[in-house]
Amino acid sequence: MILAGDVGGTKVHLALYDFIDGNLTPTRDAIFPAKDFAGLEEIVAGFLHSEKVSAACFGVPGPVRDGRLRLTNLPWTLDSRELAAGLKIDHVFLINDLQANGYGIAELNSEQIYTLSEGDARQMGNRALISAGTGLGECFLVWNGKAHEPYPSEGGHCDFAPRNEDEIDLLRFLKQKYNGRISAERVVSGQGITNCYEFLREVRGMEEPPKLAARMAKEDPNAVITEMALAAKSEICEKALDMFVSAYGAEAGNLALKVLSVGGLYVGGGIAPRILEKLKDGSFMKAFTDKGRLSQLLINMPVRVILESKAALLGAAAYAEARAAELSGISPRAASVKF
Repeated sequence: MILAGDVGGTKVHLALYDFIDGNLTPTRDAIFPAKDFAGLEEIVAGFLHSEKVSAACFGVPGPVRDGRLRLTNLPWTLDSRELAAGLKIDHVFLINDLQANGYGIAELNSEQIYTLSEGDARQMGNRALISAGTGLGECFLVWNGKAHEPYPSEGGHCDFAPRNEDEIDLLRFLKQKYNGRISAERVVSGQGITNCYEFLREVRGMEEPPKLAARMAKEDPNAVITEMALAAKSEICEKALDMFVSAYGAEAGNLALKVLSVGGLYVGGGIAPRILEKLKDGSFMKAFTDKGRLSQLLINMPVRVILESKAALLGAAAYAEARAAELSGISPRAASVKF
C-alpha cells in the first residue's frame, strides 16, 4: 500500500493507493482541515489507523531542502526522517506540490485532460506546468530523452509584468494595497481574481450593485465573481475575470518561453476546470501566444488543461513507489503487472 498526501495551507488531502496491473488504484482518501491539527504526523496517524504502508510521499507548498520544509501558512516544520520514524514507514518523501502534479500527469488518461490548443503534437522536448489556485505554482518538466522529469520552481513569486494600461494601473493599485513589490501570484491566483475586481471598482469606478456587494461580504469573493462572470450577470465580474484570464495566459506564455516547452504546457490547479468555458473563448491563448517575434513558437506549443483534481495525489503516489523501489529493489507496481 502507498500513502500519498497533498498538503496545503488550509487542508491536507490524504489517499491510499494500491496497484492493479501496473495502474494506481485508489483505496481510500480523506480531507482534513489543517488548522485543527498540531502537525502532519497527527493527521496521518489518525488516517492510517493500523494500516501498513510501504512508502509515502507528500506534495508540499514551497522549496524542500534535504527532506525538510517549514510551511509559510502553517506553524509546521516537516522533516521526512522524523515522519518516517514517527509513523513507522520505511520510506517517506517530501516533494514540492507542483512537482507532485508533474509526476501525476503521466498517470492521467485522455478523459482527465482537455486540449485547449493542439499546437504541433509531433514536437518532442521540455514541457511546463502552471497552476493557479490559492497561490501560483510553476514547474519544469524536463525531457531527458526517455521521459519528462518534473523539477520544482517558485516562479509564481517572480515580478508581475504588466502589458497594457489597465495592468500598469493594476500594478500601481496593488503596490499601494500590499505596500511594496508585486509578484505574479498577486494577480494570477484566487486572490488575484478579487484583486482585479477591487481594482475595477476602486480605480476604474465600475459599479458594484448592492446585492452583489452583500454577497461579496458574506461569501467567498472569488467564487461569487466567477459565478456571476460565467453567467454573464455582472459587468464588473466579467471584466475582472477577463483581466485574470488574460494575465494567466500571459504568465503561462512567460513560463513556456523560459522552459522552452515545445512538448507542451499544462494548466493545472483548482481554478482552470471551473472556468474551462472561459478559457475556451480565446483570451487565454491570445495572451499566451502574444510574444512578439517568438509568437509562432508559442502557437506551435500544445496547451492542455488538467481536469483531474487528484493529479497531485496520483503523482505523489507514483513518486513514492518509484523512489522506494530504487532504494529497496522491490516494486509493487511492477509486481502487479500480469503477463
